[in-house]
Amino acid sequence: MDNKIKVTLYTDGACSGNPGPGGYGAILVYIDSMGIKHEKELSAGYKDVTNNQMELLAVIVGLEALKKTAEVTVISDSKYVVDAFNNNWIEGWIKKGWKTASKSPVKNVKLWQRLLKAIEPHKVEFVWVKGHAGHEYNERCDTLAVSAYRQENLPTLN
Repeated sequence: MDNKIKVTLYTDGACSGNPGPGGYGAILVYIDSMGIKHEKELSAGYKDVTNNQMELLAVIVGLEALKKTAEVTVISDSKYVVDAFNNNWIEGWIKKGWKTASKSPVKNVKLWQRLLKAIEPHKVEFVWVKGHAGHEYNERCDTLAVSAYRQENLPTLN
């Protein structure tokens, strides 16, 4: 019997300029055995980042926040993130030494590698949703991401 907890991770990244100040928003949603919904919101902003970096970081931070092994459904409006897994791009990149089909270097390799490490203990499924289309959690993640990058004295992304 599989006793993994089931978690839904909603994520979004945002940037003002690309690159520019950016932020991510992530919301973990878990319904316990009593049917009680638990939510945890995560967000942060950085200077001189791209939207794709923030989309990746939202998923990474959400997965890294899990304290137990889980079945995770990641819901993102980022085709970049979702398609990398659902269309097996990432497997090809790894086989080609982090090169794309056109033999150019994959961007954000350190973040992709960190994401793969964050996925390892879990069973993760990626689902794409249309952004800015009224999806409650996607809109909340966007609000978190935008609020995060509007903060003063943003750090750089290491």
